[in-house]
Amino acid sequence: MLNRYGKTILYLAAAIIMSLPVVSCRSTTHNTHTYRPYHERRNRGGAPHDDIPSVTDTQKPTPGGYGLVSDEWARLDIKLGRKDNKKLYKELKRWLGTPYAHAMQDRGEGTDCSGMVMVVYQEVYGVKLNRNSAKMLEQNCRPIDLDDLKEGDLVFFCTSGDNRVSHVGIYLKDNKFVHASTSRGVVVDDLRHTYYATHFHSAARVKEK
Repeated sequence: MLNRYGKTILYLAAAIIMSLPVVSCRSTTHNTHTYRPYHERRNRGGAPHDDIPSVTDTQKPTPGGYGLVSDEWARLDIKLGRKDNKKLYKELKRWLGTPYAHAMQDRGEGTDCSGMVMVVYQEVYGVKLNRNSAKMLEQNCRPIDLDDLKEGDLVFFCTSGDNRVSHVGIYLKDNKFVHASTSRGVVVDDLRHTYYATHFHSAARVKEK
C-alpha cells in the first residue's frame, strides 16, 4: 500500500513541476504587453499644429530659452557661407522664441506656423503668401523632390491624423528648418527627427512671379 501511495505522490509532483513553465510564460506575457492606441503612440513628444490650436499644448516658451541667441547658429550645426541668404537668417533669428498663438503673426508676441512663414516671406522676399498652410502649398508653391530642398524652400506636414496639410516650416540647410511649434514656439528642428519624418507631406518651392 505504501508503495502505491509513493508512486501517486511522485506522479502528482511531476505533473506540478511540468505545469510551472506554462503558468510562468502566460503571466510574463500578460504583465509586459499593454495595448496603446495608435494616436497615443504617434503623438509622443508633442505635435506641431497649424490653424488648429492644441488644447494640450499649454507650455509657453521663454524668449531666448532655446540656446538660440546672438549669432550662435553654429550651435545648431549650421555653418553660414557666402552664398547663404543672410537677410533670411537675420529675420528668422528675430522670430526665434516667439510663443505660439493661433491666428497671430506678431514677432516676439505670438504666431502660428503659417503666420510666421507669411510674414517672413513678405519681409525677406517681398512675396505675399496665403495665410493657410494647405492653400500656401496649393496656390503659391510647386512641389520639389526632398533631395532638391534649398534654403528658403517650404516643408509641409500632416499633423492632424489624416492626409490634410496642417503645418509648414521654412527650410534652412543641413536638414534644419524653422517653424512655430504649438508647445515650444518658433524653433529650429531637424527633418530627420522621428516625428517630422513620420508626418512629412511634401517639399515645395514658392513660384516666381
